[in-house]
Amino acid sequence: MRLLPGFLSSERQHALVVELRAIVASAPLYSPAMPRTGSPYSVRMTNCGSHGWLSDRAGYRYSPTHPLTGAPWPAIPRPVLDLWHETTGLAYEPQACLVNWYGPEARLGLHRDQDEEAREAPILSISLGDTALFRLGGPERRSPTRSFRLASGDLMLLDGPSRHWFHGVDRILPGTSRLLPEGGRINLTLRRVTLPQLPMPGGR
Repeated sequence: MRLLPGFLSSERQHALVVELRAIVASAPLYSPAMPRTGSPYSVRMTNCGSHGWLSDRAGYRYSPTHPLTGAPWPAIPRPVLDLWHETTGLAYEPQACLVNWYGPEARLGLHRDQDEEAREAPILSISLGDTALFRLGGPERRSPTRSFRLASGDLMLLDGPSRHWFHGVDRILPGTSRLLPEGGRINLTLRRVTLPQLPMPGGR
């Protein structure tokens, strides 16, 4: 696990917010539901990229289309892809960018990201807006946890063993950022879903 505090300058943060507003205009935020129970999340979400992550009564899965509009997800913005390459050093691109919006009362329980075929590919998290109290555990739900703050402009990379650690958001600290006039926190989670194709021997 690598924490990159203050990685994004104020200018880069504002530029990302402009990109995200265009995404939300095309793929509106919606309220996902828990599998089986249908209980709503306190977090609202949308996606960009070829694969959008969904949660509803049918379970967790990736879909090429928005669950409400039926339209394909918008492309991942180039500045976001640049951050992936800049922090991971990988040549292949992520296929999914989950956009979570946290209001002042939102939280996210401990979970692992295990719905991808490419489970060894890293996960990049980008924080914008109000600070989150983030909780990081280990490979088992009963593993010890520790909490720390993720502020606007912070990046976190889950790679290697940490790619499979439990993690969640305990709470949001309202008023800790002025980036979003309406307040709240935006988190971008970048993942590779399918296994990347390796180059053929001899560069073919």
